[in-house]
Amino acid sequence: MLPGCGKRLLVSVAGSMLTCFLVLVAEQQAPQPEPEPEAPQSFSAYFSQLSRSRRVAEGGDAEGAGPPRPPVETLSPRDVFVAVKTTAKFHRSRLQLLLDTWVSRHKDMTFIFTDGEDEELKKRTGNVINTNCSAAHSRQALSCKMAVEYDKFIESGRKWFCHVDDDNYVNVGMLIKLLSSYPHTQDVYIGKPSLDRPIQATERISENKVHPVHFWFATGGAGFCISRGLALKMSPWASGGHFMSTAEKIRLPDDCTIGYIIESVLGVKLIRSNLFHSHLENLHQVPKSEIHKQVTLSYGMFENKRNSIHMKGAFSVDEDPSRFRSIHCLLHPDTPWCPSNVAY
Repeated sequence: MLPGCGKRLLVSVAGSMLTCFLVLVAEQQAPQPEPEPEAPQSFSAYFSQLSRSRRVAEGGDAEGAGPPRPPVETLSPRDVFVAVKTTAKFHRSRLQLLLDTWVSRHKDMTFIFTDGEDEELKKRTGNVINTNCSAAHSRQALSCKMAVEYDKFIESGRKWFCHVDDDNYVNVGMLIKLLSSYPHTQDVYIGKPSLDRPIQATERISENKVHPVHFWFATGGAGFCISRGLALKMSPWASGGHFMSTAEKIRLPDDCTIGYIIESVLGVKLIRSNLFHSHLENLHQVPKSEIHKQVTLSYGMFENKRNSIHMKGAFSVDEDPSRFRSIHCLLHPDTPWCPSNVAY
């Protein structure tokens, strides 16, 4: 016989076990809550858009990740400041071609930055700025011209600053379409890198102290664009001669300095777009069927061979080695000097 207290303990334990058993049975028999309904399609599309925007903000390809972005504001050519960098020795050989083609249709938005006076050039187009910079192709000379470009853009009050070289063809219609998909008041830096990795540089902190930095930059040879909202934030490092000082701080050319200010100093990521093209890439790989979609094209030499868009056109390669005249007639067949009934 168990003592009295032992009997009471055994009864208590048995009762507790019975209670737990009944609770478990009741939970299993109780109706389960209904599952949460799926989020509406609009939410799904919204989060998908957020993911895509994040990829773009992190430097992803803005144009290669899906359909073109919808426009967020209406732009006209007068809203865009296109700076063409050149030098006096190329006024005839390079600028003449641009003035005959894309610049001829968009003189109000195009500003030519050079290093010498040219009255004949001024007769062709009014927006010619003599930067009084050196004609050398040095880091200092290039940065000098970019400094003037930046200041002139800020003075203009326009919404977008785009820089191109004198060997670029600008498809202005596509440029406007691309820029219209971004708010000009926000931080936008769009172009195409010439390197497959961020550039490594040394930032000079003081006379005896340096600091390593790395950042992406859009090559000036393909062209790039900066929103006014971002350009204004660049002012402490770019305006009133500060651009030259900043370039000397990292000892890199003008387009690299732009990337340094935007990515390394301001923390804004480059939006990479495959619609910009320089002579540093194989231009034969741009299909003729896609020419009308590109923002900039170029020509030059690549691996010791002539490098230009590969296409049939209104002119032979000997007549039109850059292929700019043939491209222009493809895009603008109403141009008076373009032959009619040409197969492309």
